Amino acid sequence: MGTLIAFIILAVVVIVVAIANIRIVPQSEAYVIERLGTYKDTWKAGLHLKIPFIDRISKKVSLKEHVADFPPQPVITKDNVTMQIDSVVFYQVTDPKLYTYGVERPMAAIENLTATTLRNITGDLELDQTLTSRDTINARMRTILDEATDPWGIKVNRVELKNILPPREIQNAMEKQMKAERERRESILRAEGDKASRILTAEGEKQQKITQAEGEKESAILRAEAAKQAAILAAQAEKQSAILRAEGQAEAILKIQQADADAAKLINEADPGQAYITLQSLEAFKAAANGQATKIIIPSEIQGIAALAKGILESAKD
Repeated sequence: MGTLIAFIILAVVVIVVAIANIRIVPQSEAYVIERLGTYKDTWKAGLHLKIPFIDRISKKVSLKEHVADFPPQPVITKDNVTMQIDSVVFYQVTDPKLYTYGVERPMAAIENLTATTLRNITGDLELDQTLTSRDTINARMRTILDEATDPWGIKVNRVELKNILPPREIQNAMEKQMKAERERRESILRAEGDKASRILTAEGEKQQKITQAEGEKESAILRAEAAKQAAILAAQAEKQSAILRAEGQAEAILKIQQADADAAKLINEADPGQAYITLQSLEAFKAAANGQATKIIIPSEIQGIAALAKGILESAKD
């Protein structure tokens, strides 16, 4: 009976010890295991069982990315300006064994390495370069820190400079310089605006004159075209009028000639006497005498008639 109780007690103790030595490693963590003080294994995420009193968990290492925010560090630039710079380092443990046995106090080592690297880099740069070369400083620091921490099982993913704080007097000088620069840019912009305004005004006046000249040119062309058209129409009207007058005169002459021909025909048909013919000759002679001619040739028949008329007048006087 006593043996059975002892066996039960021993079994319970074994079960309790076995349960106590079962370990579950969470995700994104690793356990460094030592056996009798010597590195044995690195447990990844999952269920593990260690040997009681022989194996022990030396270090629990988080495999997540860590952020180390270091306080401002005094640095001196190439032109002997002392200022404060604080930095942020993003790192991740890639080898738990090296992280455990590679360096004592890894965070202190990274902080001191960051400070010395930052001083070395800024010591080669002047103040203005330091203020405007953040990306360059970040890249150089990340490369140097990554190479230095590789034997420690640490991967430096990113380095950022949070603040660069120069001395107060330099800050005041920089503020004055920035103010002067802003005023200079404002003056330049105002001058460029005035210049652009004058150019636009001149261009507008030029365009206005060109438009006015083109308008006057078009107006003169239109007036000339109108005058030309009016002259053409007047000439055509005058030509048409002259044609109509000439046609009227020709028609009148034709009618007169036709009338004379008809009169002569009627006279010939009527067989006029000598007296009528003589009278018509006198009428023609009268018409000729009233004309512009300086010489008049009198037919012999008319001379005889004139002599007869003279004799009759003399007889009447006696």
